[in-house]
Amino acid sequence: MSEYVTKPIPGEKPEAEFVSRPWGTFKQYANNRDCTVSLMTILPGQRLSLQSHTGRAELWIVIDDGASVQVGDEIRIYSAGDEIWIPAGERHRLSCPGDKPLRVLEVAFGNWQQDDIRRYEDDYKR
Repeated sequence: MSEYVTKPIPGEKPEAEFVSRPWGTFKQYANNRDCTVSLMTILPGQRLSLQSHTGRAELWIVIDDGASVQVGDEIRIYSAGDEIWIPAGERHRLSCPGDKPLRVLEVAFGNWQQDDIRRYEDDYKR
């Protein structure tokens, strides 16, 4: 593995705990776990680079309908509430094909840092 692997990275999507309360329910994705949570907003017609990471695996939780997500060679359109598991080392890309910004919550397990991004394609020439 790479020098960027400094924290445990799950090989499979961790189980989310489903909790009921009198007022409703919630899902706990990383209860007392070492992780980084980011809210990504992608502008209409834009996309992230096609990339992979050695130091982290990611769970993407789609907030807005219409997220175009590539994992490996498969590209699918996802709806609000869908969850996508991206193992460490897997190529992936998020795109916003619609006419409104699109939000995806990212829960990254492992060591989140920009230096472990390997870009295969990038619209912004990084």
